[in-house]
Amino acid sequence: MLIIEVKDGENIDRALKRYKKKHQRTKLIRELRNRKHYLKPSIKRRAEVLKAIYKNKKMAQMGVQ
Repeated sequence: MLIIEVKDGENIDRALKRYKKKHQRTKLIRELRNRKHYLKPSIKRRAEVLKAIYKNKKMAQMGVQ
């Protein structure tokens, strides 16, 4: 559970902004989206490999190694 303490005289919008930022850092929404559909481990691994290949190509194009 996320707890945000509102300080005396603090604007409610500011406290809401802190809550949203804290919520985003917990990565709860991302985890819920990932759990929505089951992915086989082999498919997850394939996606990781393809992403790594893509990153390497981009870095090579930029001249960084």
